[in-house]
Amino acid sequence: MPKLPVLTPKKLLLILQRKGFLTDHTTGSHIILRHPVSLKRVVIPFHTKDLPKGTIISILKQSGLTKKDLI
Repeated sequence: MPKLPVLTPKKLLLILQRKGFLTDHTTGSHIILRHPVSLKRVVIPFHTKDLPKGTIISILKQSGLTKKDLI
């Protein structure tokens, strides 16, 4: 199994948008994305630091993606 990459919120946002997620709305410093087909909802905290591994894993579970999709 591949190792989890270190990602910034901006990079993760671009990856999710390439996978078909669209920006639904923004609440404070969090961007809420929604997939038009599967109707899954993903929340990304949009801060300047790298995202913690636990947050990336949580976003992967919300989106239904795997670690391979991030590489």
